[in-house]
Amino acid sequence: MSNDSIRRQVTGRVIPVRGDDIDTDRIIPARYLLTVTFDDLGSHVFEDDRVGGGHPFDEAAYQGASILVANANFGCGSSREHAPQALMRWGIGGFVGVSFAEIFFSNCIALGLPCLTASAADVEKLQDAVEADPTLSVVCDVAQKQIRFGDVVIAGEIDAGLQQQFVDGSWDALGQLLVDRDAIATTAARLPYLSH
Repeated sequence: MSNDSIRRQVTGRVIPVRGDDIDTDRIIPARYLLTVTFDDLGSHVFEDDRVGGGHPFDEAAYQGASILVANANFGCGSSREHAPQALMRWGIGGFVGVSFAEIFFSNCIALGLPCLTASAADVEKLQDAVEADPTLSVVCDVAQKQIRFGDVVIAGEIDAGLQQQFVDGSWDALGQLLVDRDAIATTAARLPYLSH
């Protein structure tokens, strides 16, 4: 596996998005489901929520953040892959939340975006700290199952199997195939329907 496939930790600034049950329609409006590629979705994250102003994604202090901290049931609603794709293309590389909707969570894992859960009190503590100091550097440590900032260490949770996939890079199914290119070519050469 390449170093790009290994996601032992994500370090950076945090953007707090408060509220339970933030669904995928809010993360990326349905009208963007018609796009052929995901390339430009990052600029449309939370577009409808941002119309009135005051949304964290509009605040200069949070531009360049790489970790999103959310409350309960983040990413609920439709199963569209567009939501994590849009957040990733905006610059998010990992998530901390009280809980994540199952399909959103699975789509994040498939993209190599770790999602650590923490208690509601600890998530609020992190959100408060980041709102008080948006320059705060946070480490979302998948290998240690911790979220660290300043002198604070918060326990993070992730399924042990998924944790191992991030640590060893096996979350990246395409990367695994590419590592075995020679074996794939050998097998393909033996298949009568692929012969030239």
